[in-house]
Amino acid sequence: MIVVIAAMLPYLEGDSMKTRSDFKQPILTLLALLAPVAIFIAAAPTETKNPIKPPEKDQIPVAFLISDGAVVIDFCGPWEVFQDVNIPSRQDQPFRLYTVAETKKPIRTSGGMQIVPEFTTADAPSPKVIVIPAQSAPSEAVLEWLRKSSKATDVTMSVCTGAFVLAKTGLLDGKSATTYHGAFGSFAMKFPNIELKRGARFVENGNLATAGGLSSGIDLALRVVERYYGRDVAQKTAYDLEYQGQGWTNPDSNNVYAGMPVSTAEHPLCAVCSMDVDPKIAPKSVYKGKTYYFCSDNDKKTFDSGPEHFVSASVQ
Repeated sequence: MIVVIAAMLPYLEGDSMKTRSDFKQPILTLLALLAPVAIFIAAAPTETKNPIKPPEKDQIPVAFLISDGAVVIDFCGPWEVFQDVNIPSRQDQPFRLYTVAETKKPIRTSGGMQIVPEFTTADAPSPKVIVIPAQSAPSEAVLEWLRKSSKATDVTMSVCTGAFVLAKTGLLDGKSATTYHGAFGSFAMKFPNIELKRGARFVENGNLATAGGLSSGIDLALRVVERYYGRDVAQKTAYDLEYQGQGWTNPDSNNVYAGMPVSTAEHPLCAVCSMDVDPKIAPKSVYKGKTYYFCSDNDKKTFDSGPEHFVSASVQ
């Protein structure tokens, strides 16, 4: 851990400070001298839980599985983390990053960014880390690639609703996982054999890991860096990124999302994803005498297929 201590000269308003006690002047002079100085204090080393032994010379291959609709921060956040890792004893970067898709057809990600995948699932190098962002529904060929590849990975990690893709492989059955907080109800309904952990920044199960929504992927990537190279390297990577989040050091730091937001008549929310809705135009359903609103027809359809799951989730 690195602690940065910097002294700053207080702002002085005109000559009004001159009328104050003279004993403050030496203090202000000292602060002015210290202003450009940064003192780095190394904290006591922290033992890394479940460390992974990195290769001595070879790069660690990291495959980013993408398809249409892939959410940019879900894969670009971890990409930036892995590319910024620096090991002083190495001349090259420790991670080799590449994109994988079912075909090399250009992909439209969230916000319209276009990406041409580097490899297909048929010719991609064998990965030691797989990153699965939120994206469109996977084909059986993609799921089979995940099942096969994950037999040899150190970490197969999902970000946000990428957990749905990983869950569809069956690899998470009987294990615990998390996902985007707005998808808790849908995930619990679709995958009853997986223990959903609300309020988790990320969840680890052997070589499988799932992160919460969006920026949670950055924290899980930093956690993977820590498992390979230790807390100091991960901390230095976060420092170089100017990333001040500490969620990667505490997997249970998402408690603010442990409970579902409450929908009220004054402030109605989608019963599936908890987004704001306008009851005048929003799709709606009636369950046990109560009206529920949705931000889309798809969410209404999901709710109607198992309303008891969403009603019970909303009171946890």
